[in-house]
Amino acid sequence: MKILYSFPHKIGADRICYTAWEQVRGLYGAGVDVVAMPAAVARPIPVETLPTLARGKLRIPIRLIGSRRSFRIHDSIVANRLEKLGHSIDVVHTWPSGALETLRAAKRIGIPTVLERPNAHTRYAYEVVKDECRRIGVSLPPGDEYEYRNDILDAEEEEFELADFLLCASSFSAKTFMDRGFSPDKIIRHTYGYDEQRFFPDPQPRKKFTVLFAGIASVRKGLHLALEAWKKSTAIHDGVFRIAGTIAPDYARHLQDILNHPSVEAMGHRHDVPELMRQADILVLPSLEEGFGLVCVEAIGSGCVPLVSEACTEECRHMQNSLIHRIGDVQTLADQFSMLHQDRELLLRLRNNCINQRLDYTWKAAGARLKSAYEEVLNRQAVVSA
Repeated sequence: MKILYSFPHKIGADRICYTAWEQVRGLYGAGVDVVAMPAAVARPIPVETLPTLARGKLRIPIRLIGSRRSFRIHDSIVANRLEKLGHSIDVVHTWPSGALETLRAAKRIGIPTVLERPNAHTRYAYEVVKDECRRIGVSLPPGDEYEYRNDILDAEEEEFELADFLLCASSFSAKTFMDRGFSPDKIIRHTYGYDEQRFFPDPQPRKKFTVLFAGIASVRKGLHLALEAWKKSTAIHDGVFRIAGTIAPDYARHLQDILNHPSVEAMGHRHDVPELMRQADILVLPSLEEGFGLVCVEAIGSGCVPLVSEACTEECRHMQNSLIHRIGDVQTLADQFSMLHQDRELLLRLRNNCINQRLDYTWKAAGARLKSAYEEVLNRQAVVSA
C-alpha cells in the first residue's frame, strides 16, 4: 500500500502542521509506504518527501503571494505529479483548501481519495462561532480563521463533495457532516494522538487544586464558559485557574472582571505546556466545536483529568478518565469543578485511569489506526467497483 500525502502548509510547524508531521511519522512507524508532498518542511520526516513550494533552502514567499494562491499552486503541482505517478499510488490523502485539482486528477486516474477533516463541517464551525460571538457581544480578531469567508467555504464544500471519503478524527466531526446530508458510507474514522516522550505524569502530589486551560484562548474553545463556571464553583476560593494561551483584545475586555480575580492566572502563550499539565489536576476544554481536541489526549497522557464538552469526547469517557458536559452547560461544568475540588478520591481515581490508559492514545497508536482507515478505504472501493 502506497500513500500520496498532500499537505498545503509547512509540515512540522505549529498546530495542524505539527499534526500532519506526527501523522506521517506514525504511518512510517506502522509500515506504510508514504510519499509526502507538503508545501515546505519545517522539520524532517522519515519518508520520501517532495516539497511543492520549496527546494533546499529556497522557498516561495507565501506571505508575499498570499495563502490562498499558495494553496492553489501547491494543489496544481501535486495534481501534475499524481498524473505521472499514476497507479503506483493506492490512496491519495489530502488536506482542506489545497485539494481540488488533486482530487480531480485522482478521480480521472481512478485512485481513491480521502480528505482530512481536522475540524467539524466548516459551515457548522462558522455558524456556531458567529452565534456565540453575537450572544456574548465579542468580535473576532481581524483575519481570524473562523471569520465567515464565503470563498473558503465554497472551495471547501466543493472538496467535501469531490473526495471519495471524509477522514474524521471524532464522532462529533462526523456527525456535523451527516447532519448536513453526507452518507455515513462517505465517512472514514481515525484518531490523532500525542507524544508520550513530552507528555507524561508527575508522581509528585499537587500542592494546590489547579485547573489548566491550554491552547488558543478563543470563543470557539469556550474560555468564557470555563471562567463563568469557575466563578460559580467552590474551587475559586482556594484553587488556581491557569490560562496558557493568548487572549484576543476584545475577548480579554469581555473577560476582564474574572481575569482580575486572584485565583486566575493569565499566562499568555507558553512553550512549557507539558510541564503545566503535569502540575495541573484538571484540563478544562468546554469547546463549542472541535475536530478532535489534541490537548485532551495530551492531558490524559500527563495524568491531568479532562473536563470537556460533548465536542471533545472522542477519547474522553465520562466518570472513567474525564467528566463531560453538554455544550454551553455552565452550571454542570461548575458542579464538576466543585465535585473534584471536594472529592479528592474521585479525582485520584480518574487520574489513575488516565495514567493506566495513556499509551492507548499515542501517535504510534494513531498511525496504526490510520493505516487501518486506508485499508477500509480500499475495501469499500473494491465493493463499489464490484
